[in-house]
Amino acid sequence: MPSITIIGAGPGGHIAAFDAARRGAAVTLVEKGEVGGTCLNTGCIPTKTIKASAEALETAGRLAEFGIRTGVESVGYQADMPAIVARKERVRKILCGGLEKTCAALKIRLVRGAAELGANRSVLVHTEEGTEQIHSDAVIIATGSKILDLPSLPVDHKHIINSDDALNLDHVPARMIIVGGGVIGCELAFIYRAFGAEVTIIEGLNRLLPIPSVDEEMSRLLLREAKKHGIRVELARTVKQATVENGVVQCVLSPSPFVEGVTGPDATVETDMVLVAVGRSPNTEGLKLAEAGVETDNRGWIKADLRMRTSVEGVYAIGDALGPARIMLAHVASAEGLCAVANCFGEERELDYNVIPAGIFTSPEMGTVGLSETEAAQAGIEFRSQVFQFRELGKAQAMGELPGLFKLICEKESGKIIGAHIAGAHATDLIAEAALAMEKGLTAADLAHTIHAHPTLAEGLYEAAEGWLRGR
Repeated sequence: MPSITIIGAGPGGHIAAFDAARRGAAVTLVEKGEVGGTCLNTGCIPTKTIKASAEALETAGRLAEFGIRTGVESVGYQADMPAIVARKERVRKILCGGLEKTCAALKIRLVRGAAELGANRSVLVHTEEGTEQIHSDAVIIATGSKILDLPSLPVDHKHIINSDDALNLDHVPARMIIVGGGVIGCELAFIYRAFGAEVTIIEGLNRLLPIPSVDEEMSRLLLREAKKHGIRVELARTVKQATVENGVVQCVLSPSPFVEGVTGPDATVETDMVLVAVGRSPNTEGLKLAEAGVETDNRGWIKADLRMRTSVEGVYAIGDALGPARIMLAHVASAEGLCAVANCFGEERELDYNVIPAGIFTSPEMGTVGLSETEAAQAGIEFRSQVFQFRELGKAQAMGELPGLFKLICEKESGKIIGAHIAGAHATDLIAEAALAMEKGLTAADLAHTIHAHPTLAEGLYEAAEGWLRGR
């Protein structure tokens, strides 16, 4: 059985470690921070925990709509940020503790320290006690990514903050500008709007969620819902400069250089806090990749093939460290980890990236899998789309969750599903059915001929498939 050293205990690293240990390998897991990585400690789980508080506050504000009265007219609800953050920390620590217990149960050696690649698949780990050299048959790099800093918007962690800071605020700012209308920016915009902040999103491109895999119809829906929630959105604009004067941030907004034909004068706006959410960068500092011979691209992302092999024999890389050339999602990192371990055992497995579901936790939620209409057109595929509105579902009406839609994109002749996009309550859960259908090569007819329980939200996929068949 091989010995494997894994650098990084995030969703890619710890899943790889668990799988390798269950296969019988001697596993060393190196982590310089908290077990669970970005996802568990400063990303997916903390954000969704805080979002649950935001949703609870929104529901409390709608109690009368559901026929619930407090009996006291003056009763109101507001965000208690120290309590919300404390709850987030409790959830995080429970899950971190669970991972550490699993490591112990599987006899995975957990070494805390900063790793450095050496020759012949050796890893130097700089710990508080000193430097330890670990030799193994294979090394898996799973160090992830870190927040991208903008020189024009220097973070002071008080008035100009990043997404990590946003998960630990002790108060709700009266006014907040969010720089970046991607997934992180949009999710935090809806959260802090629910908490009572006046929120403005500044996005340099011409739509929210300007990601190729997100269908443009979803972006238009989110823009409408943002405005309904009272979120101001400035598209095709950038923050040229931000300065703090007397506790107030002065932001200079400029026409975006990323959208052709956008002109106009600069404008200065005031806010109490600026949240910078513009992307990620490689978290590989100190690994000495170049010295070890591990090839990277011009931005520092590690290059690997579909078997997760780097340019150095016996050294693999997975997760966010591979950069946006792959898909930077926690569950993709986990799948890549399993793929890398399989290849450490000689299985010659390649990872198929064609069916990767993604969840976006805005209000409403969004779930996507497969191609958007733009991607399908660019690929030269003849397709036809069908949309079914959330508000047409009996369950959505009963829940009071009306905004949203189901969209199926299918090959025009065969009806094979090549893309599915859902916006609405529980969309991130509902997308799994579409992902399974695509994985198995199913058609709109296959979905339409599958009986769905009533009343459920899942009927929306059935109705979209039925609508696609009627349109033939």
